[in-house]
Amino acid sequence: MDPVATTLVILALAIVAFMSNRVPLGIVAIGVSVALWATGILDLAQALAGFGDPTVIFIATLFVVSEALDSTGVTAWAGQQVIGRAGTGRKVLLVVVCLLVAAVTALISVNGAVAALIPVVVVVASRAGVPPSQMLMPLAFSAHAGSLLALTGTPVNIIVSETAADAGARPFGFFEFGLVGVPLVAGTVLIITLLGRRLLPNRAPSVIPQDTSAHARALRAQYALPEGTELIGVRRGATEVVVAPRSSLIGMRLFPGMQTPSGDLVVLAVQRAGEDLVGPDATLQAGDTLLLGGGWDELERNTAGPEVLVVEDPARIRRSVPLGVGAKRAIGVLAVMVVLLATGIVPAAIAGLAAASAIVLLRVVTPTQAYRSISWTTVVLVAGMIPLSTAFVTTGTADVIARALLDLVGESSPYLALAAMCVLTVVLGQLISNTATVLIVAPIAVVVAADLGVSVLPFMMALTVSGAAAFLTPVATPANTMVLEPGGYRFADYWKLGLPLLLFFLLIAVLYVPLIWPF
Repeated sequence: MDPVATTLVILALAIVAFMSNRVPLGIVAIGVSVALWATGILDLAQALAGFGDPTVIFIATLFVVSEALDSTGVTAWAGQQVIGRAGTGRKVLLVVVCLLVAAVTALISVNGAVAALIPVVVVVASRAGVPPSQMLMPLAFSAHAGSLLALTGTPVNIIVSETAADAGARPFGFFEFGLVGVPLVAGTVLIITLLGRRLLPNRAPSVIPQDTSAHARALRAQYALPEGTELIGVRRGATEVVVAPRSSLIGMRLFPGMQTPSGDLVVLAVQRAGEDLVGPDATLQAGDTLLLGGGWDELERNTAGPEVLVVEDPARIRRSVPLGVGAKRAIGVLAVMVVLLATGIVPAAIAGLAAASAIVLLRVVTPTQAYRSISWTTVVLVAGMIPLSTAFVTTGTADVIARALLDLVGESSPYLALAAMCVLTVVLGQLISNTATVLIVAPIAVVVAADLGVSVLPFMMALTVSGAAAFLTPVATPANTMVLEPGGYRFADYWKLGLPLLLFFLLIAVLYVPLIWPF
């Protein structure tokens, strides 16, 4: 079969697999690489080159930095400080939420920012008497806009920057994305503020994220603890566990004030069926509940085994404690990484590796935490799809598609070609990962720019903007999915607010971007 036809068949099968949601994204990406090798389109080194690509390594390191900021409570602190001062007015609160998530997203990625701020936003919205459904979709959509404020906002930014450099232009600067990100954030906030109330539902959520202050009050009430008892603090906390069947604790006598067998935790209370377990003959049985106190690391380590069943994960509660242990070190490492990236003293991958290594060496997170924090789906997705971009170039597939596109829109105006590229990106971005979409479209955009004899920079930046316009469905991005249940949303709710935002992003991509990065 002709190499171009083979490449297009592999692309078509990948898109179908992505859209089906039945095959994991990582498996689809790996299948693309293997198929390109098996059909002889690429040799083995080319087919596997994505897994050693500096872009992929840099993306992986950003997850570790994001985990450090999240797990030490830096994000929770920022959310509480900013949103807590916004008052209870709906519009003011909405603007503050949108601006906060946009700023946080620039540094720790869309998914990390949204995941960290959902509990804060739900609690604040409830206290202000505002339905969470009026706040959470704006949270996710503003994060998409905020991803264009800096290089670290999304893997797409890194991909298009490296693609521009590979095409003979230059990489984008760390804060250069902000030239389009700031107008996007401002316009997004304006549209949400003006139209959000009418286009968003007033609906009760099906799932309410944990409010740690309410959780602490519930534990005090359940176990009749004094009001001054500190259950959730910066260095120490408490967690509730249930004695598991066949646990070695069965038959043991534990009482309040006693240390656990490991010696790391203190028993704060013991109950059976909601009543205090007291008396000399009171020994533990399966199903008894224990309230344990101790350091956060000790709580996580000693409740991870088969002896007890954890009611509320200590790691989850710990993330909501503002400025926990290691927060200052995490902020310091982030600041150094930003300086390295902004000045270009070292390559981005080296800056990321240095930051991730420092996070572990300074004991902000453990090596295990660091490995677990990496979204391997994203890493494998990018690594597996990079060879497809390579195949588009080496087989001439990108030239064929670019020529067909130019035949359709003509060569008289680069604006028409840019608009066509952006519309293609937006359509695919609602159906499959926007990262995969940009990896597919980027080599075509490079050829179109070359054929027109214009700069590739506006095409790359416009792809980033249109790639971020994934607003129409809850499955378009993980951030959209995250707010689905806490906001009580339905599938059809997304396009109502998402459509005006999508059109705004398209206008920015096609009309504004070329003003800043001329053809």
